[in-house]
Amino acid sequence: YAPWCPACQNLQPEWEKFAEWGEDLGVNVAKVDVTEQPGLSGRFIITALPTIYHCKDGEFRRYQGARTKTDFINFINDQEWKSIEPVSSWFGPSSFLMSSMSALFQLSMWIRHGHGYLTENLGIPVWGSYAIFGLATLFSGLVLGL
Repeated sequence: YAPWCPACQNLQPEWEKFAEWGEDLGVNVAKVDVTEQPGLSGRFIITALPTIYHCKDGEFRRYQGARTKTDFINFINDQEWKSIEPVSSWFGPSSFLMSSMSALFQLSMWIRHGHGYLTENLGIPVWGSYAIFGLATLFSGLVLGL
């Protein structure tokens, strides 16, 4: 979820009601703020918010059903999750491919924070920040090329 997302805000009350049942159902119910954890949005290929995953025994399934407390409870109690094909091992969150994607998302956030620091804290003009990142990219490419 993201705190600015209207659909996430609409889901919030139902998700909290479902979370109250988590212990009775024998499941852990959680939420992750993708603005605070950008690596996870890359690792799980989050393209729409909110996105719900069911995780069991190392298998991840994307939930796409109705979004009420009752539907969530039925999904667990009736083991409806068994009818959903797990995410393939290539796209599983622990795969090399998704770990690399997560690293790219984290790098992009680091660059974004670096740009903000250069322009807001140090007073460098935006074009100056772009020039610094451009030169750093060229320099790192030269070093890696050697």
